[in-house]
Amino acid sequence: QVQLVESGGGLVQPGGSLRLSCAASGFDFSAYPMRWYRQATGKEREDVAYISRTGDTTDYYANSVKGRFTVSRDNAKRTMYLQMNNLKPEDTAVYYCNALNYWGQGTQVTVSS
Repeated sequence: QVQLVESGGGLVQPGGSLRLSCAASGFDFSAYPMRWYRQATGKEREDVAYISRTGDTTDYYANSVKGRFTVSRDNAKRTMYLQMNNLKPEDTAVYYCNALNYWGQGTQVTVSS
């Protein structure tokens, strides 16, 4: 069955960096675009980033993360990544990857001094 497993979250100080990973199985990973979402406590889920199936066309980023986050994928490893730099307290949320309307369990990112 389709499985998406996020990892790489944690506690980081403002201005720090983290790299999230989303390992996929159970479907033809290279055939589908992927997305990162996040949800902060008490807020609606936010569409953070999109990457095409090959990763070589225009990606999408929410205005709140443009210039700081970079989405990428390695189809050979069946893994999508989210490099997050210059993190801010407002980036604190559970981050989820999405494909084919399937969701991972999420990974918590907390930005705090």
